[in-house]
Amino acid sequence: MTTAPAQARYLQCVPFAREVSGIDIHGNANTWWGQAEGRYDRGTAPQIGAVMAFKSTRAMPIGHVAMVSRIVSDREVLLTHANWSRRGGIERDVRAVDVSAAGDWSEVRVWFAGAGDLGTSTYPLAGFIYADKAPATVESDAALPPLTIATSAVAPVGGALPAER
Repeated sequence: MTTAPAQARYLQCVPFAREVSGIDIHGNANTWWGQAEGRYDRGTAPQIGAVMAFKSTRAMPIGHVAMVSRIVSDREVLLTHANWSRRGGIERDVRAVDVSAAGDWSEVRVWFAGAGDLGTSTYPLAGFIYADKAPATVESDAALPPLTIATSAVAPVGGALPAER
């Protein structure tokens, strides 16, 4: 059973990632990658400000999201995220290392406060969602359909409001 964000008693990764990255996606972390399709550019290369989208695992069934705060090298970045090492805690500029055999950022290890180093677990990634690459909103020149608004307000008669009774 998962706790709905409105009932959460501690900071979760999703609202924190949304706030720090500007990527306006809602729902569990494991849904961000799919929701980003067509709304934001996605890819396999880290970029500052991008959201690293973790896939679901048995130990992490609703996934995880974290923002890339700095690129250290081709295979190391620093992340800013919430609810990782300590329930509800915020961590800034912690290490994440690409440990995939192909060097394609499909698997990472992430710094874990309890160990004071990279954790021992390997996590699969869906990829990166790029915050500054959102497609422009398409505006239509088509006229909007008429809209009827019900109101109990007094309407002017001949340019003046009727006298009160």
